Amino acid sequence: MKKVFPALCAVLFLGACAQGTVGSAPTQNATQASSEVATSGGVGDPRTRAKLHTELGSLYFQDGNMAVALQELGIALEIDANYAPAYNVRGLVHVYLREMEAADRDFQQALRLVGNDPEVNNNYGWFLCQSNREKESLGYFMRAIKNPLYQTPDRAYLNAGLCSLKINDLAAAEDYFQKALRVSPDNTQATFQLAGINYKRGKLEEAKKLIAAVTRRVEPNAELLWLGLRVERQLGDRAAEANYATQLRRKFSGSPEYQALLKGNFE
Repeated sequence: MKKVFPALCAVLFLGACAQGTVGSAPTQNATQASSEVATSGGVGDPRTRAKLHTELGSLYFQDGNMAVALQELGIALEIDANYAPAYNVRGLVHVYLREMEAADRDFQQALRLVGNDPEVNNNYGWFLCQSNREKESLGYFMRAIKNPLYQTPDRAYLNAGLCSLKINDLAAAEDYFQKALRVSPDNTQATFQLAGINYKRGKLEEAKKLIAAVTRRVEPNAELLWLGLRVERQLGDRAAEANYATQLRRKFSGSPEYQALLKGNFE
């Protein structure tokens, strides 16, 4: 079963992210949450029950089980039609399924209920970015960031940077990524994106330093290896270039990056 949750946690918000379940077994967590829901037996405060079903829906989303996630979120909203987090998470499920009209409706409803909530604003901004409404998305990221209670503003800065890249605004993207790093110096996505911007601008030594910083923190993926290879190629370090090529071949032979290498498409 495909695990979609860890990647989403980097740029979005789901209840289980905040609860520290990333890296644990999603199915086990969902089973535990199911047990809690069953124990409640439909008794108790509706808001508490809606919260439990929303958390369960988040965990099934994490586990890649979209049908059950939607079912649990639907139950949450049947219990409490004004529970904004359920609309928020259901919007994310719809985005993942590319059901964009349904996602828009859910995010809009969440915003009507909790218009200043930074997590909802960040998530809706990301939805807009994925809907080719990048410029519109930036206002929602900024609204999230301006909320003094927002615990993860680096996510919104990162998203603003990624959306700025989509419209080829390198200056704005660089500024947002740098702000993300000021908030969270270990944000590897922001560091990687800055490396890519420096590569595009011909600042190869700076790009190399940033790639090394990411590599020290995480296992390189195909994108990082491909960027490193192209940087070393431009710098003329054939040994380092060959090392990156070997890693791409061994670990990611089916990736688009390795196929580009085979074809000699370096840009």
